[in-house]
Amino acid sequence: MARKNNKSQNSTPKKSHTEKTPQSIQSTSPAAEGQELAPAEAPTSRSLLSLVTNIKTQRALQLILLACIHAAVSQLNLSPVYGAVPAGLYHRYGLTAAFLLAFLLRGYLPTWIGQAITPFCFWIPLIQFCLFRLSSTLGNPLGPIVTECLTCFPIVTVSVYMAMDFLEEGTGSQQGDTFPSMGLFVLFTVMQRVCKALVAAITGPGFLRSRIGMQLMIASLYGTVLPKNVIWPSLPAVAFTMVANPHCSLSRTTEVLNNTLALDGYTLLERKESVTGYISVLDDTRRGLRVMRCDHSLLGGEWSMPSKPWRQVGEPIYAIFTMLEAVRLVEPTSSASEKSLLNIGLGIGTAPSAMIAHGVDTTIVEIDPVVHDFATKYFALPTNHTYYMGDALAFVSNTSSGASYDYIIHDVFTGGAEPAELFTMEFLTGLHTLLKPEGVIAINYAGDIAMPAASIIYRTITSVFPSCRVFREDEAPDPNVKPDDFTNMVFFCRKDYRPLTFRKPVEADFLGSGARREYMLPQHEIAPSTFDTSVDVLRSGKTKELEKWQAQSAIGHWKVMRTVLPDAIWENW
Repeated sequence: MARKNNKSQNSTPKKSHTEKTPQSIQSTSPAAEGQELAPAEAPTSRSLLSLVTNIKTQRALQLILLACIHAAVSQLNLSPVYGAVPAGLYHRYGLTAAFLLAFLLRGYLPTWIGQAITPFCFWIPLIQFCLFRLSSTLGNPLGPIVTECLTCFPIVTVSVYMAMDFLEEGTGSQQGDTFPSMGLFVLFTVMQRVCKALVAAITGPGFLRSRIGMQLMIASLYGTVLPKNVIWPSLPAVAFTMVANPHCSLSRTTEVLNNTLALDGYTLLERKESVTGYISVLDDTRRGLRVMRCDHSLLGGEWSMPSKPWRQVGEPIYAIFTMLEAVRLVEPTSSASEKSLLNIGLGIGTAPSAMIAHGVDTTIVEIDPVVHDFATKYFALPTNHTYYMGDALAFVSNTSSGASYDYIIHDVFTGGAEPAELFTMEFLTGLHTLLKPEGVIAINYAGDIAMPAASIIYRTITSVFPSCRVFREDEAPDPNVKPDDFTNMVFFCRKDYRPLTFRKPVEADFLGSGARREYMLPQHEIAPSTFDTSVDVLRSGKTKELEKWQAQSAIGHWKVMRTVLPDAIWENW
């Protein structure tokens, strides 16, 4: 029976491929086509969801994120030794080269290379500790390049290499397919900027928010992302970091730091990480002075002198800070009995302390709370002043009451360069509005007079304030002897066109200070012809040209700082 049924089925005539049944005609109708296409979207959605939730893809994205965070923290660790601006000169190019190297090495590195990332990260603080001792030999900017080529860039290369492998496994793409790699590069570029801002925002007091603390946390996170990690080679490096590395902010390592600094006659009083950099206060026991440091620059200092009844303020080690107080000497002065001052940028508080001592109602704008805290604690900044903690741009734009101040002191130099936005025409115009009709502004600018940056600053300031005179801190060098001319300059300006002159100071102006008696009245004037007035003024959001020249000027500042304090002070933080 089965054989017969099969034969009956086989005897059914077959239809040709061109013959259409009613069912086949119905299936090719537009409605039917839509019904068949609609379910096709579901596999696409499912494939996208499976790609995002795939563990391999997630590991690839995590490695890219960690590499970007590591690069940002690397810059923080370089800034106390080389300065933030010089350390970042070639950083972006190095990261791009590291990414391209990872792409070229695909398929050539051994399979165990991923297991080396975590222990190498734990060794980086120790490697940097050793390399920083060569900073004076390597110089700047070669020192940051060499240091990151041996620490940061290898981590980025291997991280990207492993991320590409994980992404290929997660997406099923073939080796040599450039599309996933291009996507990673775009993500890597974007994440660099995001992570730089993120790291700057979370850096602060406390071990976990410190530079070394974040390095150890990144190493630990690599250990959780990568499988089959080998941790035991990290133990010697971690032990050294926690016990003997002076860059670590623990009490034991701080004691080690002070023992090291004592060899050069210095004592660390306190140090903290903050929004503008690594802030510390040190005593020079041999010369008898105290300084406040921010990364690779000094915010100011005072001589340690016994208190005397006639001395009302401290004796600064830099003449430039006493010169800023000459805003009180500009004639004619306001007829108001009570004077007011807006001080932008605090430092150790040399000029504000003197103005407060003269009875001037003082408002201080300082972005870094640690700087204000240390100035009050270690440099006797009087507490009877108004303090605004935050960005000067926001303060000026939000202060609606115009013509409020008789004097303005603009002193924001730190880390080898000034914030360019605080020298734009828009910001200076805001200060012009806040200044009374007979008021005077003193603007401190540090840089190389021979570079275009100084001319850009001069052109911008004089476009806002019509009557200005510029003085330098020291006498101009012979151009045949010294090719570069890095110095502090003070611009004294007023709102109207009257010539700017200074009255002769009296004894009360000096507040019992010998440094003010010697240096407060400006002496070394810079001729207007020194500057190139054909350059464009500096506009908000268009500061790239100034920042380019500031980078070169920052290297000159780095060399100057290495003559002010011994190398060991900068290298050991």
